[in-house]
Amino acid sequence: MIRLVLHTFISLLVTLTVSFSAYASSESREAPAIIDYQSIHHPVVAEKGMVVSQQYIASRVGRDILRKGGNAVDAAVATSLALAVVLPRAGNLGGGGFMLVHLAETGETVAIDYREMAPAKAHRNLFLNADGSVNPIKARFSHLSAGVPGTVAGMELALKQYGTMEWKDVIQPAIDLAENGFEVTWDLSNNLERRSSRMLNEATRKAFYKKDGSTYQAGEIFKQPDLAWSLKQLQKHGSKAFYKGEIAKRIAADMDKHGGLITMEDLANYKPVVRKPLIGDYRGHQIVTMPPSSSGGVHLIQMLNILEHFPLKDMGSNSANSIHVMTESMKRAYADRSKHLGDTDFYDVPIEWLTSKEYASKLAKTIKLDKVTPSSAIEAGTKPKYESPDTTHFSVVDQWGNAVSNTYTLNFSYGSGIVAAGTGILLNNEMDDFSAKPGTPNAYGLIGGEANAIEAHKRPLSSMTPTMVFKDGKVKLVTGSPGGSRIITTVLQMVVNVIDHEMNVAEATHTARFHHQWLPDRLFVEPAINHDTRELLKAKGYELYDSSTMGSTQSIQVEDYIYGSADPRRPNAEAAGY
Repeated sequence: MIRLVLHTFISLLVTLTVSFSAYASSESREAPAIIDYQSIHHPVVAEKGMVVSQQYIASRVGRDILRKGGNAVDAAVATSLALAVVLPRAGNLGGGGFMLVHLAETGETVAIDYREMAPAKAHRNLFLNADGSVNPIKARFSHLSAGVPGTVAGMELALKQYGTMEWKDVIQPAIDLAENGFEVTWDLSNNLERRSSRMLNEATRKAFYKKDGSTYQAGEIFKQPDLAWSLKQLQKHGSKAFYKGEIAKRIAADMDKHGGLITMEDLANYKPVVRKPLIGDYRGHQIVTMPPSSSGGVHLIQMLNILEHFPLKDMGSNSANSIHVMTESMKRAYADRSKHLGDTDFYDVPIEWLTSKEYASKLAKTIKLDKVTPSSAIEAGTKPKYESPDTTHFSVVDQWGNAVSNTYTLNFSYGSGIVAAGTGILLNNEMDDFSAKPGTPNAYGLIGGEANAIEAHKRPLSSMTPTMVFKDGKVKLVTGSPGGSRIITTVLQMVVNVIDHEMNVAEATHTARFHHQWLPDRLFVEPAINHDTRELLKAKGYELYDSSTMGSTQSIQVEDYIYGSADPRRPNAEAAGY
């Protein structure tokens, strides 16, 4: 494999030869102005296809599928299944998520909702103690915390409807990794060590730790025989193995043994949904993103609509004024999220109103440039009567212009920390994403209302925001991120960095981030936000809190070539192209 090195010449002419994944020198046609090669932030460059994910092995699995002639969906499914092996804290078979698929031939973009669903026996008081308080252990670290998983069904649907390869072929790399093992990274070893205190389930200890209970060390080979068995069942029988067959039997038996709610009937009744994506317009670009049961797309468009009223480019990236107006838009959007967002199959979410230019204009007029609006003074809007931390993201673009933006999760790192006995499959704890008690914060501090109360067969609200940006009908940016409540604001900053500040995808990725979610009334900032900016923000009235790094965007920008950037905030991420 050839590593490409991008050379910058005094004449500002850039020469490059495109091969597997980085830079070399050779004559090239002139690049568009948006790709700033004079920046110290260089993207990875490819000519035909690119996969960017949080784990380099999975990125290369997807890249190899593209090399064999597979399309973006084939590569996405293979990457997803590989991540379930090599990134167990977020990649998964026992979770769920959202996928955007753009089909270049027809120009159509579809949204696949394979979010988990509440079991039939779930009810609104599921996690309440006798005194009415929320029991966080039940909601987050028990068999009760698992929703019916959607990942396997979602990936099979995507492949059958939009892929070109056979299921048995795209799942084979994951089988090989689980059965033969892969080299443990320092990150995986350290992460399993830090999480060991809540990975106490017998099947979990068997799956992720040595027989003596110790942690696998960096450089050692890690094999997952039970997960390999499950993957082979899926290879032979497809999703039926997971929802009606031998895997289903083992999941249901484990639930029954430990007081969980998921039954064989719950698994058999699970269905992913193909939805129309949400489409917004921002400064001449089309923003295509996820509809509910994700809240991400609604509020991404809402915030961008507000920000159109402010000259962000003139304000400058991460200036005190640009951070201020973006933060004020965040607070207003998250206030609306708390009241209006839920599963549209159960609740009439006022999407058109929330994403309208008219409503955004009203909100923009409430933002003052010289001072903060306290969260206590911000309430969720009232729709007029006459109008109706661990997740992971990957992005894919193929040689035909098809694209996939996929975000999926177990909710917490390693989900509930519980492996269903005999399967090697970690169970999600997505039931905590419901409002266990309307008005009470969840694990991410997010306030929910009646719209997101627990109900049987309902999908919990999510912040996942897989997104694509188009210009003149062509894909320009594919992005998304993990980060719990910070996902939406992370994706917002990627879009603003590329469109308003004309950054290349690597510079947009590397730029320091900030976050506000209405409640608590705190502005979280990454360490790289400079001192002078912090002082100006404090003078406006902000209460600043230093934060560890936010998000992990895995993004692709398409211009004359394909440009990828893996987020350096997480180790082992890679943009793999050819």
